[in-house]
Amino acid sequence: MDRAEVFKKVSAIVADHFEVDRAKITDNLNLRTDLNADSIDFVEFVLEVEDTFGATIDDDDAEQLSTIGEVVDYIVSHQN
Repeated sequence: MDRAEVFKKVSAIVADHFEVDRAKITDNLNLRTDLNADSIDFVEFVLEVEDTFGATIDDDDAEQLSTIGEVVDYIVSHQN
């Protein structure tokens, strides 16, 4: 799956989970500051991303992910 496809799927998760207009979702959108995601919101988001992509995101790695672009890049670089 290429980066554009991953971005599209992650954007759909963000739009649904955080009730955000997809047109406003960019690589630079910060999950914590722009979406006001608390720790529970963030964990739920990570779990949904893992389910969608059949991936496992290490807890330490997840803590380092702040923006949509970082999440997309992580998924792209950890695909089987």
